[in-house]
Amino acid sequence: MPARIEPCLALLKARPPKGDDWVFEIKWDGYRLAVHIEPTGVRILTRGGHDWTSRFPAIERAAKELPIATAILDGEAVVLDDQGRPDFGLLQQSLGARGGKERSSTALFMTFDLLYFDGHDLRNSELGMRRHLLEDLVPAEGQGDIRLSEEIEADGDQLLASACQHGLEGIIAKRRDSPYRSGRLGDWLKIKCVQSDSFVIVGFERSTVARAGIGRLLLAARKGKKLVYVGGVGTGFNQRNAYELREMLDGLITSTPAASVDRKEAIFVTPKLIAEIEYRAWTDDGKLRHAAFKGLREVQDEAAVYEIE
Repeated sequence: MPARIEPCLALLKARPPKGDDWVFEIKWDGYRLAVHIEPTGVRILTRGGHDWTSRFPAIERAAKELPIATAILDGEAVVLDDQGRPDFGLLQQSLGARGGKERSSTALFMTFDLLYFDGHDLRNSELGMRRHLLEDLVPAEGQGDIRLSEEIEADGDQLLASACQHGLEGIIAKRRDSPYRSGRLGDWLKIKCVQSDSFVIVGFERSTVARAGIGRLLLAARKGKKLVYVGGVGTGFNQRNAYELREMLDGLITSTPAASVDRKEAIFVTPKLIAEIEYRAWTDDGKLRHAAFKGLREVQDEAAVYEIE
């Protein structure tokens, strides 16, 4: 049984693919996890391979109750809002914000793939076969702490429009006959309603009226080995995350900018915090347009910072 499997990652596309070769799912906005059910117990690993079993006790208990001796489930930990939609901010709060060690009592595990089952490595099997076994293990429409991310037979464009209308992040398209291949190779595609990516916080500007005195976060993307300033974000903060964020920023203040920022009021910080940012578009000069702060990414989540080609 593999000790760890690098996840298959979805490639970003502007439009859903066409043809019978593709099946669709909802895109879940949370933390990618692998749940290992082993003879010695359950391990819950982040995308970066860190053991977070203790942080998801409800998912651990649910995994122990599944009728199987050994398995590896791929999926996403999410917290649902009152309308049943995944909310990344609520997930972060349940874990005690970035760097916290709290246990989430509200996170669910939406599983969408089965990589190992009853002594058999399934990675070379077609997606359809893996899903068939997964659906036997985790029934559709279940309401436990491990739930099935259901496949949806639909026209991709219509499904995307419906997902956007209901306030979801987007959809995932998967090749029906594909094996499970680690990395971002195009077997899985993601199509988003609104752009959302990870950026490094390289500084901030103070405010006398905003919560916790943060007027604007200054953001950077990667370009090769450098960080390049891509603008700022001044919305999306709530009372709780603003004060926690300000406390972290104050502890990282430096006189050395990590990226070239042409703003007189900028206070620079060591580039250790990664923010998840929702935005509508890019300006002609390479800055984010209509950006909103969603939350901080955990280092253990190994979120990929946006790369400028």
